[in-house]
Amino acid sequence: MYAVLWSTASNPRFTELPAKFGFRRCSINDINFRRKRLNAETKLDGSDAPTTAVEGPQEERVANSETQPSRSSSAPEIDKGIKKVVQKTAATFAPRASTATKNPAVPGTALYTVFEVQGYVSMLLGGVLSFNLIFPSNEPDIWRLMGMWSIWMFTIPSLRARDCSKNEKEALNYLFLLIPLLNVIIPFFWKSFAVVWSADTVAFFIMYAWKLGWLQSSEK
Repeated sequence: MYAVLWSTASNPRFTELPAKFGFRRCSINDINFRRKRLNAETKLDGSDAPTTAVEGPQEERVANSETQPSRSSSAPEIDKGIKKVVQKTAATFAPRASTATKNPAVPGTALYTVFEVQGYVSMLLGGVLSFNLIFPSNEPDIWRLMGMWSIWMFTIPSLRARDCSKNEKEALNYLFLLIPLLNVIIPFFWKSFAVVWSADTVAFFIMYAWKLGWLQSSEK
C-alpha cells in the first residue's frame, strides 16, 4: 500500500494536478507572512479606533460654532430695531428746528456754546429747586415740580438743538424717552422731588458714558 502511495506521489502527472486545477501549495513562509499581515491590519484597526471616537465631539464643536454666529447676528438686528424706534419717536415728539435749513449751532460757534451752557445751567437750577433751596415751601409747588422736570424740559432740548455727534444724539433720544418713565414710576415708591431729579441726573450721565464711550477711553 505504501508502495502504491509513494508511486502515485512520485508520479509527475499527479504532481501536475494542482497546477492544472488552480490549487496552490502553502508553505510555512506563506503562513507566517499571512499571520504578520493580519497582525499589522489589526494594529491599524486599533489605531484608527480612537480617531473615529474623537470625530464625534469635533463635529459637535463645528455644529455649535456654526450656530453661534446666527445667535450673535440677531443681537445687532435687535439693537438696530430699537434705535430706529427711539429715533422715530424722538424725532416726532422732541423739539426740533422749524426750518429745513442746516443747523447753525455747529461746534465752535457762539450759538453752540449758548445751547450747551443753557442745558447744563438748567440742570443745576433744577437740582436747586428740587432740593427746596430756592423758593422753599413745606408743600409741593410748581417750582419744585419744574425742578424735577428740568432735565427733560430744558436740558435735553437745549443739547439736542446743537449740531452734535451721532452717538450724542442717540443718547439724547434715549434720555428723552427714559426720563419721563423715571419721573412717573419713582413717585409711586418714593415721593421726593430731589430723589427724582437725582435719578434723572444719574441716568443722564450713565447714558452719555455708554454712548460716548467714556468708560472705554478711560480703561485704555
